[in-house]
Amino acid sequence: MIEQYCVRVADESTVFASAHFITYDRDVCEALHGHNFATAVTVEGPLDRNHCVVDFLTLKKLVGELLAELDHRVLLPMGHDQIRVEVQGEEIEVRFPGRRWVFPRCECALLPVANTTVELLARHLAQGVLARLSGAIGRKRIRVTVEVTESPGWSATCCLSLEVERSWEA
Repeated sequence: MIEQYCVRVADESTVFASAHFITYDRDVCEALHGHNFATAVTVEGPLDRNHCVVDFLTLKKLVGELLAELDHRVLLPMGHDQIRVEVQGEEIEVRFPGRRWVFPRCECALLPVANTTVELLARHLAQGVLARLSGAIGRKRIRVTVEVTESPGWSATCCLSLEVERSWEA
């Protein structure tokens, strides 16, 4: 028998407000607009020596750090093949065929994604949670699920799994 446990954080502290735009079919770029994105983060895995999957305070802290990087920022995709993002001192110039924006650098989040869809935002956050958890816990099989909701009833989920080294026995 294999036991698996999960913990979940999803409350007012896991909401971030950001502006973004996404592209469709290579030639359509929607208008810049904003959302109050709600996130839910679930971590699944075996129990550690303290009988926890991961300490809630540790998880809440690292999720808060990741969301703070996005909160009240313009989310810009760095991996898009038609959106050009150029840092020019304290400004960022963004170009898409027929469109141009200039933003203060301090108000932007440059993301390693191809488009700022909720699917790719969920993956970006799941990767961040996995990376930070691997440094905070020992060897453990963990699965991270991140759900990002952009409007009530409109959400996307990404699940990632990892096995990291551990120095303790459960």
